[in-house]
Amino acid sequence: MPRAMSSDPNPPSARLRRVFIRGLELQARLGVHAHEKAAPQRILVHVDLDVQDDGPDIGPDNLRRVVDYEDVVQAAKRAVSGGHVLLVETLAETIAAFALHDPRAVRAVVEIEKPDAFADVASVGVRVERVRPPRA
Repeated sequence: MPRAMSSDPNPPSARLRRVFIRGLELQARLGVHAHEKAAPQRILVHVDLDVQDDGPDIGPDNLRRVVDYEDVVQAAKRAVSGGHVLLVETLAETIAAFALHDPRAVRAVVEIEKPDAFADVASVGVRVERVRPPRA
């Protein structure tokens, strides 16, 4: 069962919405070792996006007002299917950069786990956090 990301010391403010993806399980060609280059391995992807929410506190359903997490899921799948990636950090950066393409996304946290990397370790991986520069 996928685990939740670490608790965030900076929860979103009242005018931000948190969009998240937990435990996206993918097969990826990822890593620097020969055995990692020979065959894909299972990874888990977790994403937190803080998204600007300038609409009313309560209003009618409006799809244009929200960020579609399916787009982020599909971007992660494309990044993994693009060929071998040496560093987990590179894959996480790629996913974070895509997520920040939406102008409403102000912060992206991407965590990638390699749960099968070591027999005696539950999981290893990386967490990157990227923040959109303030608008000029």
